[in-house]
Amino acid sequence: MKFKILAGLAILALLSACGEQAANTDGAQNPVKAQTFKWKLVTSWPKNFPGLGTGPEKFAKLVDEMSDGRLKIKVYGAGQLVPALEVFDAVSRGTAQMGHSGAYYWKGKAPAAQFFTSVPFGLNAQEMHGWIHYGGGMELWQELYAPFNLIPLAGGNTGVQMGGWFNKEINSLDDLKGLKMRIPGLGGEVLERAGGTPVTLPGGELFTALQTGAIDATEWVGPYNDLAFGLYKAAKFYYYPGWHEPGSMLEFMVNKTAFDKLPKDLQAIVRTASRATNQDMLDEYTARNNHALKELVEKHGVQLRAYPDDVLLKLRDLSDDVLADVASKDPMTQKVYESFKAYKQNVMEYHSLTEQAFLNARNK
Repeated sequence: MKFKILAGLAILALLSACGEQAANTDGAQNPVKAQTFKWKLVTSWPKNFPGLGTGPEKFAKLVDEMSDGRLKIKVYGAGQLVPALEVFDAVSRGTAQMGHSGAYYWKGKAPAAQFFTSVPFGLNAQEMHGWIHYGGGMELWQELYAPFNLIPLAGGNTGVQMGGWFNKEINSLDDLKGLKMRIPGLGGEVLERAGGTPVTLPGGELFTALQTGAIDATEWVGPYNDLAFGLYKAAKFYYYPGWHEPGSMLEFMVNKTAFDKLPKDLQAIVRTASRATNQDMLDEYTARNNHALKELVEKHGVQLRAYPDDVLLKLRDLSDDVLADVASKDPMTQKVYESFKAYKQNVMEYHSLTEQAFLNARNK
């Protein structure tokens, strides 16, 4: 009898141990500590710069919260770990696992990259997001970046930008001839076709370059960011609209090797957080630009000017020529260009009956 009792107690103890082991396995009672990851994210913007710089910070915080601390991302401003215009190479070779920048900075490495930031007289923010996520743009972008071991993600949008800061009025296309202007990407190629000299500079160098005369004019983003840089102290004429960047989309780029090491749920968190950041940045610029423009004009005496219609028409014609020429020199760029052009035509036809028609009616 004693043996039976002892045997029964042993069986109960064994069953209890198995139950505890099962609980540990499914994580219901005593979960095994999950693996954690620490990433670096390098950017092309000054640390915590409004909009552009705070977007990656919000992204990192969101990833931390969604992953319950399993993926920690430290954000570096331009120059803190790598120079502003070396973000692409740093992420490609794995110096950092992520980057945040503008794709048009990499036209020397992949000419088609310019289409994934903004195209002169191209898509606005709403249309750009549609092409990227539902019009075939993302698939082309992924194909373009794959040889560099990079995964691209939409990382914010500024909306239609302003046309730039000048120390003289622009009354005709001749006023652009000989003008040395900071304007990157396809917009810079259009300026060159108009007789100007495009210059690519990171944001942190703009004020000094404009103030010292190293450049004659500059575009940056819009009132929210231009006010933060104090560009009104170096130039007095502020032109609109931003024909060169009608819907400038920023990018997150991820080192594919690092991304593949993440479990599936953390991969999903990175993708979801980037989509949230993409929309949040556009929301912020839409709200902040209004107040910043009022301050520039009413407090700082900035002279707001519209580009003359004939100048815009000539720039648009030059843009068409530039796009066709750029596309013809590279098969991948031609592929991206054809997709972009077809989507633009379709969305223009629809928006002429909806967005544009409504704005025309509202603003009469």
